[in-house]
Amino acid sequence: MWKSLQMSLKACLLLVAKVWSFITYIFKKQIRVVQQHRAIKYDVSPLSQISRHRLTMVHKKVLVLDLDETLIHSNHDGVIRPTVKPGTPPDFILKVTIDRHPVRFFVHKRPHVDFFLSVVSQWFELVVFTASMEIYGTAVADKLDGNQGMLKRRYYRQHCTLDFGSYTKDLSAICSDLSSVFILDNSPGAYRGYPDNAIPIKSWFNDPSDTALLNLLPVLDALRFVSDVRSILSRNREAQRQWNVSH
Repeated sequence: MWKSLQMSLKACLLLVAKVWSFITYIFKKQIRVVQQHRAIKYDVSPLSQISRHRLTMVHKKVLVLDLDETLIHSNHDGVIRPTVKPGTPPDFILKVTIDRHPVRFFVHKRPHVDFFLSVVSQWFELVVFTASMEIYGTAVADKLDGNQGMLKRRYYRQHCTLDFGSYTKDLSAICSDLSSVFILDNSPGAYRGYPDNAIPIKSWFNDPSDTALLNLLPVLDALRFVSDVRSILSRNREAQRQWNVSH
């Protein structure tokens, strides 16, 4: 009798623990949604007649986007990443087969990435260029795109060049006119050959208060009006270098 009562009590406690874990999971996910949307402050205003005329005089630019640690962060089965706090709910889970083994990826979206993509897709042609495997990169890009047709062009690990132990990305293969293409990537090695066509961004792992993507919108807004992105980005790189030296 006592043993049966103990087993019933354990089963009841286990059920309560599972229900509590589920409620906590849902609560944390809702908190993240609120955090990701409350700080959006960039207003996309209608263009003046002069601005519209200026756009007709320059080429439409191509913005190349990295995925991991730039737009998202992920970890997969069996790999514990100290960068992700235990219990942090992923934004989505991907199930892919690699070398005939099923693998689940738990993907966390950088704060404001959905808003960021919705805005910049109106300004530029967007291209995904990741050093990850195609089967994974495709699944991530599909989720970020959400059937909106923003991320049609995609390049993967097989399109990279292995150089000094890291993957580099050839921007000239994406757009032969280097005055009209630039890359947003957290890894300087990825754009080693095109430093004047790059916008650096710090790597993102789990900071829910990160606003790096939002902070870039004014710069990106201005870049669509210039005739050569390198004229701006090279000066920005030099200014950043001098700042690092002085500090």
